[in-house]
Amino acid sequence: MNGALIPHTPIAVDFWSLRRAGSARLFFLSHMHSDHTVGLSSTWARPLYCSPITAYLVHRHLQVPKEWIRALEVGESHVLPLDEIGRETMTVTLIDANHCPGSVMFLFEGYFGTILYTGDFRYTPSMLKEPALKLGKQIHTLYLDNTNCNPAWVLPSRQEAARQIVELIRKHPQHNIKIGLYSLGKESLLEQLALEFQTWVVLSPRRLELVQLLGLADVFTVEEKAGRIHAVDHMEVCHSAMLHWNQTHPTIAILPTSRKIRRSHPDIHVIPYSDHSSYSELRTFVAALKPGRVVPIVSRQPCRDYFQDSLSPRLSVPLIPDSVQQYMNSSSRKPSFLWLLLERRLRRPRTQGVVFNSSQETADQSQADRDSKKAKNENLPGDLEKQASHHPLQIKKQLFPDLCSKEWDGAVPISESPKMVTVRTASLSVHLESTDEDFLSLETGEESGVVPHLVPRGNHDGSAATGNQNTWLGRESPLSHSSKAAPLLAPEFRGLALKYLLTPVNFFQARFSSRDFDQQVEKYRKLLLRCREENAE
Repeated sequence: MNGALIPHTPIAVDFWSLRRAGSARLFFLSHMHSDHTVGLSSTWARPLYCSPITAYLVHRHLQVPKEWIRALEVGESHVLPLDEIGRETMTVTLIDANHCPGSVMFLFEGYFGTILYTGDFRYTPSMLKEPALKLGKQIHTLYLDNTNCNPAWVLPSRQEAARQIVELIRKHPQHNIKIGLYSLGKESLLEQLALEFQTWVVLSPRRLELVQLLGLADVFTVEEKAGRIHAVDHMEVCHSAMLHWNQTHPTIAILPTSRKIRRSHPDIHVIPYSDHSSYSELRTFVAALKPGRVVPIVSRQPCRDYFQDSLSPRLSVPLIPDSVQQYMNSSSRKPSFLWLLLERRLRRPRTQGVVFNSSQETADQSQADRDSKKAKNENLPGDLEKQASHHPLQIKKQLFPDLCSKEWDGAVPISESPKMVTVRTASLSVHLESTDEDFLSLETGEESGVVPHLVPRGNHDGSAATGNQNTWLGRESPLSHSSKAAPLLAPEFRGLALKYLLTPVNFFQARFSSRDFDQQVEKYRKLLLRCREENAE
């Protein structure tokens, strides 16, 4: 098991043996590879913190109950309680680990100093530009992925290793290709090979479900005979399987890994394509951070004194605050009601309502999105030119057919984030954001236990009646009491009506909006009141 209990703290990362967990109370999962989930199952009943993609996978494949999964956004800082009275807290920031889908590094900051836990990661220079790391922050303890920490092992970059795989496949133009992989990871390599050789990549149904979530090009299928590149479990690649595959069609197998593997058949090729950092990359990473000490994550592969020349003076052993010590020594390892309440209060973000972008920013972003999609689709062969995998959340302009003026005609694009809905106009963008951070179900695109600002009225099944502007109304909006007045609005007020409809009441109470917008809203409300009085007469 590649996990750790962090001394003098209630923090455990990739560690799921409760009998050995001692005083650990906060549990974090870096990614979903099996050597990091030993002991994690459907019986787990404590808060588990991870990235949104890992949250989906840990529920889908390990059946961990949603009520215990806490999906934390990558690239953001989150405050968590370290006791039951709210006296001590810590900040945790998730950083993309560039290892597999959903993999993250954890940056912990609190009374214990600053701790960076890399989990499995492949170093890239962009990591040092992360806001959480580029501020010259002193890392007191670095838990480092030392899988390839050996100066005798020289690994190519992933780009170079991918080039080697492409050249190998080109030398076998009539062969089927079996790519031996773990259950998670290297999906981008498969996409690259599909585009390079203009062929479908055949996947298992389970892996196809994953790549559809990742938004990769639509080059994947489960039809066995649709393409010549097949992704298989790495354990399937063996001597007997090679004999069987070659009986029906000439076949070679490729194992993209840095592990030392004995080849059992001449047509099995091992290419050093690794999702773990090379020794030289680890040296660069540690030299840039200058931590107080380095703790190897893989205990069987010690770091020796490879990084001694890059270390800063060590921090003295931190004193554990009394309230934290009491929390760590509590007889019940399950979180108390008070702690869960405190955690929920600390993690709830401030309501943001709507955010207005300038027309230039909106145009630039829209053009960039179109160029990116166009470039990817141009690489697809004729029989692969299908629409790319869709995001689980979809928005149609029919939601607001009568409230939209003519300038809103056309498809309404959506934001990439499943927690934000974006409606764009010719002059501005309106973002509707969730006000909770409960675990997001990527199956349905909905958040468990979360009610959005906009709720359907009329139909109990949640369906919106097309063509009726009264179908979707803000739950807290005064418009929900004046449905008769809406059709009487002049065209010049309809855009304003939509903006007001999308704005929670507490947005105005918090005075986040500009003075001009407040004045426009006040004019709109007076007009609405006048229309209502005229109708009453």
